[in-house]
Amino acid sequence: MSQELHEDRKQSIKVNIYGQEYPIRSEADATYVQQIAEYVDRKMKEVAEKVPARVHSQLAVLTALHIADELFKEREDKEKKLSEVEEKTQSLIEWLDARLIQE
Repeated sequence: MSQELHEDRKQSIKVNIYGQEYPIRSEADATYVQQIAEYVDRKMKEVAEKVPARVHSQLAVLTALHIADELFKEREDKEKKLSEVEEKTQSLIEWLDARLIQE
């Protein structure tokens, strides 16, 4: 029953990626889904310019690899920044602790 309720909230959104139309069922906002599709479309066109004469499936896999590379780099950058914030926070805590002990 809960699966049926979950399915009821999904809407079908038609998107166009690299000249192909795809019906996407999603609970996400239609604008958001469209933005994602436009991003994938742009990336496929970028890859096609760099590596011409590929069949659609090869192009899709190469594009997926490029997008996955971007994701991994973003995650790595996020983790690095989070680590820096944690280190600075720990330094501030130690500094405050030292000052409170002096008082």
